[in-house]
Amino acid sequence: MTKFSLRDSILILTLIPTVLIGLILGGYFTVNRYVELEQILNQQGSSISEPLAIATEHSIVSQDRINLHRVLSTAHNKHAPLVKSISVFDQDNQLLLTSNFHEKFNKLYYLGDASQLHQTEMVKLADTFVFYTPIKHYAKHTNDWSEAHPDTLAILAVEISQDQALISQQHALILSSSIILIAILLSALLSLRVSRMFTMPLSRLLLATDKLVEGKRDIGIQGHMQGEFELLRQGLNTINNKMTGQRDEMQKHIDQATSDYRETLEQYETQNIQLNIAKKEAQDANRVKSDFLAKMSHELRTPLNGVIGFTRQLYKTPLNKHQKDYLDTIELSANSLLTIISDILDFSKLEAGAMDLENIQFQLRDAVNEVMTLLAPSAHDKQLELSISINRQVPDNLVGDPTRLKQILINLISNAIKFTEQGSVKVDISHRLLNETHASLLVSVSDTGVGIAMDKQDALFTPFGQADSSITRKFGGTGLGLIITKHIVEAMKGRITLNSASGSGTCFTFNSVFELPNRLYNDDLPCGSLHNKRVLYFEPQEHTHYSVVAQLHEWEMQVTACQTEDEFLAALTQDFNFDVCLIGNMASVEHMQTVKGYISKARESADYLYLMLNTISHNMRESLIGSGADACLSKPLNHRKLCEVLAAPYRLDHPSIGIEENREQILPLKALIADDNDANLKLLSTLLSEQIEAIDTAHNGSQAVSLCKMHKYDLVFMDIQMPIMDGITACKTIKEASLNEETPIIAVTAHALSGEKNQLLKDGFSGYLTKPIDEDMLKQTICDYGQTTPSSVPRNKSQLTVSRPPFISELLDWPLALQHAGGKPDLAIEMLNMLLNSITETKTNIHQAQEQNDSEQLLSVIHKFHGACCYTGVPKLKKLAEALETGLKKQVAVSDIEPELFELLDELDNLERDSQIATNTSDM
Repeated sequence: MTKFSLRDSILILTLIPTVLIGLILGGYFTVNRYVELEQILNQQGSSISEPLAIATEHSIVSQDRINLHRVLSTAHNKHAPLVKSISVFDQDNQLLLTSNFHEKFNKLYYLGDASQLHQTEMVKLADTFVFYTPIKHYAKHTNDWSEAHPDTLAILAVEISQDQALISQQHALILSSSIILIAILLSALLSLRVSRMFTMPLSRLLLATDKLVEGKRDIGIQGHMQGEFELLRQGLNTINNKMTGQRDEMQKHIDQATSDYRETLEQYETQNIQLNIAKKEAQDANRVKSDFLAKMSHELRTPLNGVIGFTRQLYKTPLNKHQKDYLDTIELSANSLLTIISDILDFSKLEAGAMDLENIQFQLRDAVNEVMTLLAPSAHDKQLELSISINRQVPDNLVGDPTRLKQILINLISNAIKFTEQGSVKVDISHRLLNETHASLLVSVSDTGVGIAMDKQDALFTPFGQADSSITRKFGGTGLGLIITKHIVEAMKGRITLNSASGSGTCFTFNSVFELPNRLYNDDLPCGSLHNKRVLYFEPQEHTHYSVVAQLHEWEMQVTACQTEDEFLAALTQDFNFDVCLIGNMASVEHMQTVKGYISKARESADYLYLMLNTISHNMRESLIGSGADACLSKPLNHRKLCEVLAAPYRLDHPSIGIEENREQILPLKALIADDNDANLKLLSTLLSEQIEAIDTAHNGSQAVSLCKMHKYDLVFMDIQMPIMDGITACKTIKEASLNEETPIIAVTAHALSGEKNQLLKDGFSGYLTKPIDEDMLKQTICDYGQTTPSSVPRNKSQLTVSRPPFISELLDWPLALQHAGGKPDLAIEMLNMLLNSITETKTNIHQAQEQNDSEQLLSVIHKFHGACCYTGVPKLKKLAEALETGLKKQVAVSDIEPELFELLDELDNLERDSQIATNTSDM
């Protein structure tokens, strides 16, 4: 139905113009009348006051008050009730005489200068008009024509009442309103009359239409109507007659068709019996085929697993280049064949109806993490960003089949990785609550790969169907993965959809229904210790960035998130120190130096520094940890591993980061090592790990103090010069208030004068070790301060492992380097590489200090370099650094030690050149 009926529309169309025109005209004439009355009142006031001013001139000049009173009273009575009062004021605005003194008389005084009033002025009060007219004195015998305005003797004030004007205005308003109301009533009567002329025939026509719809033959519109209504009446009658004839004819056809259908149904019943027999036979044959495929696929997988297993064992034996290539081909072919057999097995189970879904309780995020960990190496090999984002509202505890859910994710994600050459593969998971006991999980897997053309998409969800089925297709596979995925999704009461275009990537989306358990698993994540911890997070990849930020916020951490390098560097310039720095990057060879640059810049601004890398390479991760990172995590991030790593330093029941436990526990001691130099930290940790049970590491004094407040240690090894907080300040702070007020603190310094050694003991240190640290000296220190006795005999220096040096140089003493590394060639090479990597930075810092003539900065650079030399076999460089540090500590001017500085720079160049020559030779 329409909003307004025909009758209402006619009334509206008739009354609205009438009302508008009446209001416009009535308003126009009323306003004109108002203005006209005010103008008449103004003219009347002027016509009374101006002649009266002339008439009173003589009485005022002659000071005849009786005559003046007579003139005013006569004028007042003559113009009553228009005039309310007539008053005369002298030049000083004092009342001379009035015809009517009333309670509001004080408002009649002229407010201006009486001598400047030369013509009549009107002032409007609340309900009256006051006309002020000057009373002039014109001398009879004056010949001064230049006098434009004679002197004002007095002011005549005539107060005119507005009552008559208001009454006239009200009469005009009432008259206009009456005319408008009468016009509206007449228009309404006319509208009702006209609407009745239309509505009555229409009502009859509508009633006839309803009867026509109901199939009645007599629709009751035989009477004649006027105008176009008659044409409508005749048309309805014609339609009624035709419908009646067609209905009769249709009934005849229906009767004939019913007779024919009865005969056909008898034939269909016979055919259905035959089809049911054939269907049963086909199902039996198909079941036999599926059972055969399932059993045969299983039998094939058993020997194939043996082929793959012994191939991997063969990898561990000595192989030449060609043999390794042959094994790679065998393993690749075997894995491909195993995938094909697994797909055929699953497909045969689906056809045979043998695939049943489990209904067990599981944790969603752990199941997804298993899939991402399994597929991450494939994505890392292609330098793809594999990321996962799970909405924080998604319940973690579900009841369903986790194995089949993981199978769906593996199929979709592995396909995305396979068909993507560059860019990213993103997984997003959200949910929708269906009721109190069930939830629908919504999962999307999108990539930036080759995409799928529209005409190829329908074939993807058919058995053995592929987007490219030609013999020259680039990507292999059975074509069963998606049809298996589709059947599993449908078994989970969901559906899978595809959104893709050629060259624009692909997005698979599926949903599945899971039950919500009555009992929830206890979440044992140590996120409570992360509350309000300040974390600096840098991740250029947008999807990973926002998913990790959401996770950190869920753990109630104070996150400073950076998505660009400029934001990250700007955050490092802030005054306050971060508890944790989290850096994400693509881990490839070309990015290594960039990541190491981030580490060196962020190391002094955070207590702990972790990396998130697209790699599972142990060597690459160890190299970055050696550059200053506390730990490296592989992308995509496992939320459980991330939480445990971040919380490790702050948990009372868990060692802090950097803990290294020696499996051959010799002494049941726990030690803390604090040193800002990664090489020093690495070597001392390695040497201690063979002698004591547990080790914690810290990169600055502030971090050491924090650990000492949370853990009790048996020994603390403290470097002296460190960023954020030096070793002396850290020692005093630990001795004043911590769990380690009685713990022996050993100063570790590369170079100390005799007076400085005594001062260290006064500052609270129990003893000191001089770099390079000797294993025997370290063992003796543990015996002196560790409150226990080692169960092993110190190693003889002559028993050190002999190996070849990494390169030949006059500056390198390889046996000395092995001795400092405790006879470990790998550790000695690693320490030497750290020194070589720091040469460029050391030379740059020395040049800057020389240009600025900054002795303190130069001392800091030389001290750090001296400490690095103590752990590597470069005695000449160590001697030069020691001499320079001694001179700077004695406050020798920079200009006085320039010869030694230049010699040190030359030797650094020589060492760097020798190492590069060896590297180039090995590459050739």
